[in-house]
Amino acid sequence: MSKTLSSVAQQEFDSLVHQVYQGNNRLDGCCKLRTGVVADVYKFRTMGKGMANQKASQADVTPMDIQHNLVSCALENWNAPEYTDIFDQAEVNFDEKSELAASIAKALGRRKDQLLIEALDIGTFAGTVDTNVGTVGSGMNLEKILAAKEILDDNEVDEEGRIFILNAKSAGSLLATTEVSSADYNSVRTLVQGQIDTFAGFTFKFIGTRAEGGLSVAADVYDGFAYHRDAVGMAVGLDMKTEINYIAEKTSWLTNGIMKAGAAKIDPSGIVKVQATEA
Repeated sequence: MSKTLSSVAQQEFDSLVHQVYQGNNRLDGCCKLRTGVVADVYKFRTMGKGMANQKASQADVTPMDIQHNLVSCALENWNAPEYTDIFDQAEVNFDEKSELAASIAKALGRRKDQLLIEALDIGTFAGTVDTNVGTVGSGMNLEKILAAKEILDDNEVDEEGRIFILNAKSAGSLLATTEVSSADYNSVRTLVQGQIDTFAGFTFKFIGTRAEGGLSVAADVYDGFAYHRDAVGMAVGLDMKTEINYIAEKTSWLTNGIMKAGAAKIDPSGIVKVQATEA
């Protein structure tokens, strides 16, 4: 005998997932975003730099001949499914539904972050700040941050919208750096909450150890990225929706979170790889 869930129950659960999903993507707002994509491939348009020129009286203008390029971004389907029997219970504990919703939402959120990280990590960069900057084999430090800033400054990357993604272990190294943790140099939030929000024109984001992969690491050398958010793009066809179906063979309900998205590096000149040795 087949079972169906009421539309009210489905909508309620979908709403729970969305509430968690919207607040748990660490890298939300950290890239150029295109939503509502209906194709399997989206093409981000890039424009080179132009140079102003003089115009003589009554002469034709000289076009700048700005170079236009298209960067392809493939969208893929992602699922976060889980079997459960909570919808069979006469009185479902709200906390149980919330926990399941959170698991689905966070799984999709981490995957969305990972798409962005992998797009940043592929191909070329404006430069690489290796682990020996500051001190040989050192953790994240002021010298590395300033070296990354210098590369972006030299490429005249817009100061507004700069992001710094690091492994969570680098937070400890930075909090031990006086220039970062002292109120004389940085915001009080660092001292009061033990969090690094902004410094040297960057908004900092920290990614922990994740089954999805997280940031690359080899022999305690962790990769991070200092970049402008418009240097990498994400295309979303289906941001997130849930389905709940009864599977008779499993005598359980299959709850599934669905997302269709992809990410691509748009402008390597706006991305710097930064490496740090963290024990």
